[in-house]
Amino acid sequence: MLEVKNLIVNYGVITALQGVSLTVRRGDIVTLIGANGAGKTTTLRTISGLVKARSGELLYEGKPITRLPAHQRVKLGMAQVPEGRMVFANLTVAENLRMGAYLVRDKAAIATELEYVFSLFPRLKERAKQIAGTLSGGEQQMLAIGRALMSKPKFLMLDEPSLGIAPLLVHKIFEKIIEINRRHGITILLVEQNANLALEVANYGYVLETGRILLEDKSAALRENPQVKSAYLGG
Repeated sequence: MLEVKNLIVNYGVITALQGVSLTVRRGDIVTLIGANGAGKTTTLRTISGLVKARSGELLYEGKPITRLPAHQRVKLGMAQVPEGRMVFANLTVAENLRMGAYLVRDKAAIATELEYVFSLFPRLKERAKQIAGTLSGGEQQMLAIGRALMSKPKFLMLDEPSLGIAPLLVHKIFEKIIEINRRHGITILLVEQNANLALEVANYGYVLETGRILLEDKSAALRENPQVKSAYLGG
């Protein structure tokens, strides 16, 4: 579904990505793990069109999107849940969700998608009229995922969904991520610092270190890799 080929990204004189290549197959959950500053968020932001690559190529469903603006990528079925959730704090939960459907013109489709999000996260339905800034961290994460789903994506990128969330809610959110993938067929690229959890839910994983892919393998194999165990799994 997605091919990233030799991606190089600079922030001024700093090279954030140094020839990153990865593949995401349709229907999979693929995870990108690595330390802070490894380039994980930059990779997602470049794929979604928020950061421009100096060189390299992005292919989505076999078509080049390297020079396509971000909103055109959303039209193709891509969506991103940003690190830190980034909800519209002064809008209600329902208003936040409708913002996710800003490219959808069919009112019936918006209503259907809203019901789907509410069925996935019943807590959001209970708090539909509540101001988003007053929600807990976990509820805001549910809202950020729900907002992304409102655009009816085929390919969903999640950036650190467990960040700053109570452990009990983290597992609930990851259960929902699996459900989104398995029941609704949405392909997922997941960036997550909790490597144990990420490799538990993913089919395939990449280890990113200082802007380069250090290792890649099936998730089960990465979990048994001594290098990964020592650096990322606390073993």
